[in-house]
Amino acid sequence: MAADASSEPQPTATANSYFTTKTFTAFIALLAITLAFSSTFRNTFSSAFSKPAVRAMTMTTTSTSTSVPAAMKINKRPWAARGKADHGWLYSFHTFSFASYYDPRHESFGPLRVINEDRVKPGTGFGTHSHAEFLIFSYIVNGTLEHKDSMGNLENLKRGEVQFTSAGTGIRHSEYNRNTDDEVHFLQIWAKPNKRGLKPHYKTKKFSDEEKTDKLVRIMESTDRVSKGAIPLQADLSMDASILAPGKSVTHELVAEGPRKVFAQVIMSGRTQPKEGGAKIVIGDTTLAEGDGAYIDVSGPGKIELKSVGDKPAEFLLFDMGPEEK
Repeated sequence: MAADASSEPQPTATANSYFTTKTFTAFIALLAITLAFSSTFRNTFSSAFSKPAVRAMTMTTTSTSTSVPAAMKINKRPWAARGKADHGWLYSFHTFSFASYYDPRHESFGPLRVINEDRVKPGTGFGTHSHAEFLIFSYIVNGTLEHKDSMGNLENLKRGEVQFTSAGTGIRHSEYNRNTDDEVHFLQIWAKPNKRGLKPHYKTKKFSDEEKTDKLVRIMESTDRVSKGAIPLQADLSMDASILAPGKSVTHELVAEGPRKVFAQVIMSGRTQPKEGGAKIVIGDTTLAEGDGAYIDVSGPGKIELKSVGDKPAEFLLFDMGPEEK
């Protein structure tokens, strides 16, 4: 034993030293192990470092659910990139593939299938034709549009009025401009219903400029959600309208949780987008001028702010939809 001990390196010591270096090192190691397994130490250590992280997470969650969604992908649809048709009596822009215009990149968005911005010359119109298994609505911008259908409805629709038809199992209708002086300007919109074989039905409602000024007004709403004053339709689709003065902003709250598809469309004041000035809105970092649209992929809950940044009031439609229905 003595021989083994003498073979170890001898520590340097002072006159009052009670520990060798080796003994001191062993003591420190033992103390560290004791502290590491001490429940009191672990709880204190965890409390000191974990609480700030929880607070930061809570703040982030709150911010995401009450303002701009954390992930919002915007794809602009410029006015002149849309399909265009000039038939003399009809001047139209097509957001989605329609009639002779076809683009595989723009066939639908959620349940939306058609957004046509139409201008019909005086004394002309769409003759009687058939529809089935579509939800069809017209948003009148200017002029007067006569609607006549096989359900016995005959109406002259004017600015602010929205005419809705669920074609269901099948209807026939015509849309005509009986005015001899002024063209009629309207947006014709089609969506796929979430049920087939519906009984055809019809509804018209007026939404005044005053109602829409500097506010979002719910025009269309899914029958699965309750919205006072809106026209009900059988699809996961909500449509709002607004006339937003320069400098003003509105906020849209996503109508459901999970993946949502939002589409914004700025209505044109003329047949072409103004080269300077005109109505403009901003969504996120994207500016939309007259005739421009935007595909927006987002996830609820959350809110989307839209601000008017042009030199005239911006009239626009905003659609909030579920993922594409097969």
